[in-house]
Amino acid sequence: MTWSPEPTLEDVLGRLIGLGYRFVHPRDDRGEIVTVVGVRAHGTVIDVIRLDAEDDVTAMRMPGDESDILQPSNVHWRRSGAMRTVVDELLALADDDYPVERRSPVKGCWVGERAGRAKFVLATA
Repeated sequence: MTWSPEPTLEDVLGRLIGLGYRFVHPRDDRGEIVTVVGVRAHGTVIDVIRLDAEDDVTAMRMPGDESDILQPSNVHWRRSGAMRTVVDELLALADDDYPVERRSPVKGCWVGERAGRAKFVLATA
């Protein structure tokens, strides 16, 4: 898929959703959305993209067993910058870039916490 001259946030989110990203919208204590976070677990890695503003986007690829995907301690790849550049670089990664020793695929589920909050929990079995 190619971008229009200036992709909108809706264009980017639609493209990522079409590729299997699931989104959460962390909120502050007042219930205000703080950011938009997309997560795609595939193979033995997890890709995370955080959209704070059109010119403030961070994307990461990390091992599938990373315990905190919003503040990971181990990252294979990371980029920050403008939305279009970061998303293009993330989506240019092949699914098997940065293979890890762990051979089993990432398994887990989204668990709701308080209203408007959720976290991805890795399956242990």
